[in-house]
Amino acid sequence: MILAAGRGERMRPLTDHTPKPLLQVGGKPLIVWHIEGLRAAGFTHIVINHAHLGQQIEDALGNGAALGVSIDYSREVSALETAGGIATALPLIDAEVFTVVNGDIYCEYDFSRLVEPMARLAEGHDQAHLVLVDNPPQHPNGDFVLDGGRVMNSPLTSSAPAVPRTVSLADTAHPSRFTFSGIGVYRRDLFADTAAGIKAPLAPLLRLAIDAGRISGEHFGGRWVDVGTPARLAALDEELRQNHAA
Repeated sequence: MILAAGRGERMRPLTDHTPKPLLQVGGKPLIVWHIEGLRAAGFTHIVINHAHLGQQIEDALGNGAALGVSIDYSREVSALETAGGIATALPLIDAEVFTVVNGDIYCEYDFSRLVEPMARLAEGHDQAHLVLVDNPPQHPNGDFVLDGGRVMNSPLTSSAPAVPRTVSLADTAHPSRFTFSGIGVYRRDLFADTAAGIKAPLAPLLRLAIDAGRISGEHFGGRWVDVGTPARLAALDEELRQNHAA
């Protein structure tokens, strides 16, 4: 599944007329980079949710045949956030274990690396596997701690009641604290209590599953960009075009 329903407020005015996943970098839309990477790894059925200007996404991608995949669309009247969007799209996902990718990132991750965690999740213990990346400048504290292939809640993001404390430089520079890339593998049962058609964030579900010891993870040290501002979009576009020219 590719998540493509966000409004992209920080990308305005670009997203006033174009859905964020269709913004182009290196000569092709962000979402097409994902589709090509997923297809290369053997993922041939893709579900895309959309809301803001969603018809443009359908018009651009169609049924996916031109890109070598088949695409189904989960249409949302207004964006349902990540967990709500996934729960609403579940009837279109014909597997107990599936991969989800944020449509508004650029990442050179090899999706074939998810074959092993998908097989492991199918055995039934873990509920999710997260791909984590180095913390970008705009998110220096990261999201989760990675320890021996297991994801743990960071003291800064734990689901436990907050305890007032001073955050030191050592806390924010913890070498095992990483940012969630927006690439994950999930079991359907992670969303068992999430109602379709209702807004619901993903983070609380992940933190509860982490507390239960049911989420694995890996660190990806390659190229990853949260394309969250027009400046980042322009810089990434220039970089990709120069690389292609070289």
